[in-house]
Amino acid sequence: MSNKYRAHSVVREDRADGSIILRSKDSLPNVANRTTDWLDKWAIQTPTAVFLAERSGKGWFELTYIETQQQAKALAAGLVDLGLDANHPIMILSGNSVNHGVLALAAQYVGVPVVPLSEQYALIPEARGQIDYVASVVKPGMVFVEDGDAFADVLHREVFNTVHKVVGKGRSGSLRTLEELSQSNTDITEASRAVGPDTVAKILMTSGSTSTPKAVPTSHGMLCVNMAQLGYCLPFLAEKPPLIVDWLPWNHVFGGSHNFNLMLANGGALFIDAGKPAPHLIGKTLENLRSKQGTMVFNVPAGFAMTRDALKNDPELRRSYFKELDMLFYAGASLPQDVWADLEAMAREVRGDMPLFTSSWGLTETAPAVLLQHQPTTQSGVVGVPLPDQDIKLIPGDDNRYEVRVRGPNVFKGYLHQPEQTEAAFDDEGFFITGDAMQFVDDNDISLGLKFSGRISEEFKLLTGTWVRAATLRLDVLVALGDIASDVVLTGADKNDIGVFIIPSSTLRQRNDAKESSGALMIESQEQTIKNRLSVIGTSSSNRIARAMILSEAPSIALGETTAKGNINFRKLLSHREPLVERLYNNDDDATILIYE
Repeated sequence: MSNKYRAHSVVREDRADGSIILRSKDSLPNVANRTTDWLDKWAIQTPTAVFLAERSGKGWFELTYIETQQQAKALAAGLVDLGLDANHPIMILSGNSVNHGVLALAAQYVGVPVVPLSEQYALIPEARGQIDYVASVVKPGMVFVEDGDAFADVLHREVFNTVHKVVGKGRSGSLRTLEELSQSNTDITEASRAVGPDTVAKILMTSGSTSTPKAVPTSHGMLCVNMAQLGYCLPFLAEKPPLIVDWLPWNHVFGGSHNFNLMLANGGALFIDAGKPAPHLIGKTLENLRSKQGTMVFNVPAGFAMTRDALKNDPELRRSYFKELDMLFYAGASLPQDVWADLEAMAREVRGDMPLFTSSWGLTETAPAVLLQHQPTTQSGVVGVPLPDQDIKLIPGDDNRYEVRVRGPNVFKGYLHQPEQTEAAFDDEGFFITGDAMQFVDDNDISLGLKFSGRISEEFKLLTGTWVRAATLRLDVLVALGDIASDVVLTGADKNDIGVFIIPSSTLRQRNDAKESSGALMIESQEQTIKNRLSVIGTSSSNRIARAMILSEAPSIALGETTAKGNINFRKLLSHREPLVERLYNNDDDATILIYE
């Protein structure tokens, strides 16, 4: 086995109450005290190496480690001048950028938390109430946007009347720019010395897919421990500086804590991709991938599927894509096995072997990684074993599934200003109650790890009392529908059978024979295809789709039906579209597709 990947090493403890404790046999080596220690280290060891880059015309604007350090420290002095501190954080309303990254590091130098939000909340007028809500929770001392002209009306919301407003570019009224803020001569030594493992580096909002978003204070210690855990399990990170071309948003723990810090902790380079796995933006991603060849790729399953399709038709891109790769990493949902197989076949064609193709599991509250599949596997959906210094408690349920709870130094201490939710989030042993379920890949070999088995809060009962494992079934439906659906929502609570609302792909939505029907989309030429694809799923009432309907209106971020991270709040969507649920269960409605007639 290649020494690039450390072998799984797991201890199992079976308790009298039926619960199981899993932990790694390994202990962590030295852990950094604060995130800026990494920047200081690489500014000395590899000062001219690129850390952050973004597109500028046909090329890239690149910032080296020494330039990043100098700019971050200069900007930190300006933040001190504004009177910002641990109780007056910085809200960042625009997306990934070099300025955003430098500002976050500047704040971390002097103990000021950053609160990154999705720019969709600012750009969609109907969603701006979410900005007001977050501001009421975190009480910012400063708000930052990349473009002061484009975000001018957002900056003038009442919630920011007494808040310092700073922009990357664009002038409106008395707005400061980052450049002006960096002209301070204030000494940051004292403020920087006060920063340690318990200092809050950022405040991240939970997705809000199952409840009102909660604010998660994330400390330097949590972030530093998590990078040490990942570095220990993936020794190849120390062999050469990693490079990623990455679109994942920094307001989310995956892109902003995991990927950003993985590059920073290991002297790597993060090239910011302005594309996304969406039909109108995937072209930008492919252009960026042609320009820069990464050593690691992070993506969601839909992104890998779109990349797979492009690689099949572009031999040169296929060669450059796989040539230097050490790892492909997917998160957010199980990767369809056909996508896995196609990528593996192309990798072997290009280089004769397969890079580590893997996944992990964690949450906003865990900084994020808890489990990692750091040994090669041949199947999708495996999320691996506990990272070092991590305790996993498995509470037995039915169908060989376990509720997952976690305890360790990368787990948060509690939600901001929400003591009741904090108390409910931990059990009497201090384990964080995640609400997720897992299964062993092999009950007889714990080293093969765990696989994700759904979110317990998404499960529901049919009228017969039969439980539906919605999260797992939803993935099966998405795989079966393929290019027809961009997402799906299952129905059936207190009904006789399971139904599905299909959120159509852009290709399906644009078909000439599509007809509107009061919130539903009727495409007669696709009905038989949908029937055929859904009829092969399931063998009983608990996992068999009986009916389907295509939604004509996408989930609304303004109504809270979907979050800025793209997660659907199933309860809100079904509540807002209750009349459509009734139509779905009316066998005589023309928009209802009956899978079994």
